[in-house]
Amino acid sequence: MFKISTAPLDPAALARMLPDARAGACVTFEGWVRDHNDGHPVRSLDYEAYAPLAEKEGARILAETRGKFPIIGAVCVHRVGALALGDLAVWVGVTAAHRGAAFDACRHIIDEAKSRVPIWKKENYADGATAWINCATRGEHAGAGVPPAPPSEA
Repeated sequence: MFKISTAPLDPAALARMLPDARAGACVTFEGWVRDHNDGHPVRSLDYEAYAPLAEKEGARILAETRGKFPIIGAVCVHRVGALALGDLAVWVGVTAAHRGAAFDACRHIIDEAKSRVPIWKKENYADGATAWINCATRGEHAGAGVPPAPPSEA
């Protein structure tokens, strides 16, 4: 399951979606809002996504992950809306018979989600400036070109 959520994420509730008697390992990842990015002090973030498109691409990533790694279950949920420092922005959980596959698949899911899922974030800096960033075109996953405008400004 891949979902976009407007509500705060509950890691314990999400983890309860994964148990399976065949699983010997569960690996989770939590992505939190931090107080800096690219040398700029950050005070909050705003995430936007067109949920039907983002969830379709996220589901594609989970299906590809199941084909690439011997996993049993996988869940990824990304939050949208206004997030404060320390808020949970994204949660990934993977179960597998063995830990290696669970670790590898969990990392694959978050890396692919950051690279491919159309989610935009507005960084609100301490000095009052802001910047919209398409997660798929920034940082270690940067592609060519300028990030497109967020859905509400397109």
